[in-house]
Amino acid sequence: MEKNQYIVALEIGSSKIVGAIAEKTSAGYLSITHLQEEKHLNSVRYGIVQNVENIKNSINRILRTLEGMIDGRITQIYMGVSGRSLHSIVSEVNRSVGSTEPITQELIDRIVSEATSTPLRNHDTVAIVPRTYYVDKVETPNPVGQFGSSIKIKVNLIVAKPSLMLNLNRLMNNNVPVKEYIVTPLAVGKQILSDSDRELGCMLVDMGAETTTVSIYKNKALIYLNTIPLGGRNLTRDVMNGKNVMEETAENVKKNINNPLDPASVSNVVIEGVNAREASNYISARMGEIIANVNQQLAIAGVTSNDIQSVVLVGGCAHIGGLQQKMAETLKMRVRMGQNPPTLNVLNGEINRMEYIEVFSLLASAADRIEVGETCIERNNYVDATPGMIGGTIPADNSAGQQASPADNTRVADKSKKSSMWGDWKKRITSWMSEDDDDDNQ
Repeated sequence: MEKNQYIVALEIGSSKIVGAIAEKTSAGYLSITHLQEEKHLNSVRYGIVQNVENIKNSINRILRTLEGMIDGRITQIYMGVSGRSLHSIVSEVNRSVGSTEPITQELIDRIVSEATSTPLRNHDTVAIVPRTYYVDKVETPNPVGQFGSSIKIKVNLIVAKPSLMLNLNRLMNNNVPVKEYIVTPLAVGKQILSDSDRELGCMLVDMGAETTTVSIYKNKALIYLNTIPLGGRNLTRDVMNGKNVMEETAENVKKNINNPLDPASVSNVVIEGVNAREASNYISARMGEIIANVNQQLAIAGVTSNDIQSVVLVGGCAHIGGLQQKMAETLKMRVRMGQNPPTLNVLNGEINRMEYIEVFSLLASAADRIEVGETCIERNNYVDATPGMIGGTIPADNSAGQQASPADNTRVADKSKKSSMWGDWKKRITSWMSEDDDDDNQ
């Protein structure tokens, strides 16, 4: 009988780190079981890790807490990739093929891999996304099985500055290994957009704390991806600087205005010493700039608003009051909020929140990739304790050949302590029995 698989994903954002665990049954059902987050300030800027040690410590605390929740050991994780320098560039690969043999998936994979054969200046390729196929100059959605003398594949290379991946690798040095890096915007697009979204044309806008990532889909393919260095924290800082208050105060003011994007409708109430209408003027102005930058991505991608049927919003900043209406009026498109991936079930209602849509999408994407029989968690196995021992059961030793973690050492210490206690009791019992024997003999 196949055992359930456990998947662990980690998403590092500009304002917080989120780790989560999902359980995949042998039937393919996926459930989110545990989640842990840790907020941070200034250790990650624009989605790129700046203070490696601070973030490494945060990750360690998150993983140790998750291990305590599941009573086991995390052996590997899936890590999300996002950040300011992440964007797509188009590359084409042409190949002459024998017309007597059908085109195979193996051939397609080899041709696609050639797209990275030429090094890019100041950027590393983190993912390759096929966009369009041509067999004998005729566009086709799927060339596998077709015959032809030539094939051309247009792909999107998802690239980023080397520092992005370099610091992600540094985080996990001497720590839990990364099974695979998954580009977060691609995972979100795959998991929450419908087939009709990708077919008819859709713009996915992920508005985070310091960045806004725009992904554009058309004809079932990703055609453009770019990251704008603007996000919800810009709104907060405008209020902070304009009203001369602490950032925490400015953030609370922003969150407590029902519709800060329509200053005329905001009452002249005071929130933590700040006039709400005056604050909304700053917030509305900056959000207008962000929306204008999002709109500009259409022109850069070479598409018009007629090519895009809908806009889907995700991310923490996307929940600001009045954003859907404001963006629909500006972009002249239908705008809706993204929903959690339909393929998973969140068992804990306390963590079933839209702010975790990125890490949920990473878990769902990892579930599609994980091999049969593979898992990210080694559960503690328990064996029966020594007969008569107080305490019931003790963990079995399942870490042979592996360096003990602090948690492992604690368990060993506890086990030794219990053994020592039993030894003391055994000596006392033996002594008592000897005394009884002496009394009987007298």
